[in-house]
Amino acid sequence: MCLMGLSSQAAEYQVSSPNGKVKVVVNTDEAVKWSVTYDGKPVLMPSQIDIQLRQGKKVLGLGQIGKVAVRQIKSSFDSPFYKKATVKDEYGQMLMYTNQKFTIEVRAYDDGAAYRLISANSKPSTVVNETAEFCFDADYQAFVPYVNDNRGGERYCYSFESYYDEQPLSKIFNDSLAITPLAVCLPGGMKAIVMDAGVENYPGMFVKKGKAAHSLVAEFAPYPTEQPVSGYARLNLVPTKRADYIAKLNGKQSLPWRAVVITEKDADILNCDMAQRLAPACRIGDTSWISPGKVAWDWWNNTNITGVDFKSGMNTDTYLYYIDFAAKNHLEYIIIDEGWSSEESLMKDLNPEIDLPRLIAYGRQKGVGIILWSSWRNLIGNDPMCDQSVVEAVMAHYADMGIKGFKVDFFDRDDQQVTASAYKIAEIAAKHHLHLDYHGLKPFGIQRAYPNILNFEGVKGLENSKWEPRAGDGPLHNQPRYDVTIPYLRMLAGPLDYTPGAMMNAMKDSFFGNNDHPMSQGTRVHQMAMYVTFEAPLQMLADSPTKYMQNQECTDFIAQIPTTFDETIALDGKLGEYTVIARRKGAVWYLAAMTDWTARDLTIDLSFLGEGTHQADIFADGVNAAKEATDYKHSRQAVKRSDRLAVHLSSGGGWTAIIR
Repeated sequence: MCLMGLSSQAAEYQVSSPNGKVKVVVNTDEAVKWSVTYDGKPVLMPSQIDIQLRQGKKVLGLGQIGKVAVRQIKSSFDSPFYKKATVKDEYGQMLMYTNQKFTIEVRAYDDGAAYRLISANSKPSTVVNETAEFCFDADYQAFVPYVNDNRGGERYCYSFESYYDEQPLSKIFNDSLAITPLAVCLPGGMKAIVMDAGVENYPGMFVKKGKAAHSLVAEFAPYPTEQPVSGYARLNLVPTKRADYIAKLNGKQSLPWRAVVITEKDADILNCDMAQRLAPACRIGDTSWISPGKVAWDWWNNTNITGVDFKSGMNTDTYLYYIDFAAKNHLEYIIIDEGWSSEESLMKDLNPEIDLPRLIAYGRQKGVGIILWSSWRNLIGNDPMCDQSVVEAVMAHYADMGIKGFKVDFFDRDDQQVTASAYKIAEIAAKHHLHLDYHGLKPFGIQRAYPNILNFEGVKGLENSKWEPRAGDGPLHNQPRYDVTIPYLRMLAGPLDYTPGAMMNAMKDSFFGNNDHPMSQGTRVHQMAMYVTFEAPLQMLADSPTKYMQNQECTDFIAQIPTTFDETIALDGKLGEYTVIARRKGAVWYLAAMTDWTARDLTIDLSFLGEGTHQADIFADGVNAAKEATDYKHSRQAVKRSDRLAVHLSSGGGWTAIIR
């Protein structure tokens, strides 16, 4: 380790990535600012780092930097519930110590840079504000996921589901919040992606247009002080008053990372581990009970099953049927979504039409676990700080019954209270060996600390197709383009509960929104390719058992695809246009390609395969898929590592294969 003394005078310090391409410079001239270059090219111009910490009547800033330590770190860690079994964690590190008991930790990775503030103040304090700035040297095009439908009109309450506005930095709407990851398109095809990571006991980071030209600046939800029950079906706690600070610190604490991912090729983003590397390490000692898998889901398909002698809906017979379907198709779980409990309690006044003990016993007999839906505010007993006695009672009760986990919905905030409660819920669930699926929340690092959280929503998933207009009533959202944008941006933060698998598929001219009989934009194989492309340790089959049984050939293929992998290779792709990815589980490879509304011809290089002859089971868009989106071709062929597969993607199309 190299130690260097730094006086209170202006100085400049730097740290480089292991390959030397990424260089971070911290300058302390008028203020503490960081800048980032890649192979000598500017990525971030000098961008301010600061904090205002209040202790009693004193407000502390970062202070003057004293010692600085620079070293290279070479490490790795196991990641059994991820897209690869092991993550390399190699970076240049710079620790900068200040006289106000702060440490600025800076990391330079081969594919990006990050910093965080670490407070060594042992006294209780409040964070009045934190300054995190991201300045660029020109008016570059950006992919901006705006906050656009706040809950109850409250600025910081949001489901973290955004389409992407593609516009220059100068055209970002004044004072409009955006979520991250947010991409900036640099010259020569490079991308810089702004994000936060490792958020704990602190609010998440929004960004907005900065005062400096071509800049973004962070904004954080202030600490809530009043938050009555409100919203649709009383599902939310929406703050009506907030404090003049963003967080309470009870003592020493590491604040979240502020990061920028840098890539020369878009495809490299598909295999980036930045969020995983910057997350807290796993806090569950024994993870052997955690079981990722696929789920037969009821809500999207409105329990539309046919050919039965009972009325389908929220009743025991329907879920016995879903269990039979899951067992026959080797799916690990079913979800019983909203409607099994009362609006106000998970423990009393339950739906009398659903016999949970009977369903649990039948599921155990069939090898199918049951996951229950819950609202966040119901689970925590209306206490945003998380009433542990309420959560403990619920978790203990249903774990003892044999329930396998909870889908927790309608967080719709990421202020300090919500992030703290998300950790506490995960800790209590892990104690009782329960899995979790968080909705109304995007991943922020907690998924590595508590891998029993198998998935997150925070994505404009398939459910949004239910609410699109009919032809002539308004413009459709461009869902296929979104589908090939989120693997580069939203998925960079962590897994996503997109809920794929529509068996009713349509081109633009024949698509319309229909809540009770929904369909998807794009081809059948576009949907099938999502099972390889989208990271989701808990992956849904969103359509009805009837539809899947009517399309059993497609269902058999989907059922074989794992939800976690040992290795991932990003083969090709361009942000917002197409993706090509390969994932390995054991000795079997799973491949997928997806496109927007533009038909494409691609070549897939199979040189990653081992020696010898392999058998490829392939689903491709049919010759008539551009007219009839359900058209596909299923084929099998022998392949070798020397082969180059010619692949045609129809408009809104896809391609997928299993290679053994």
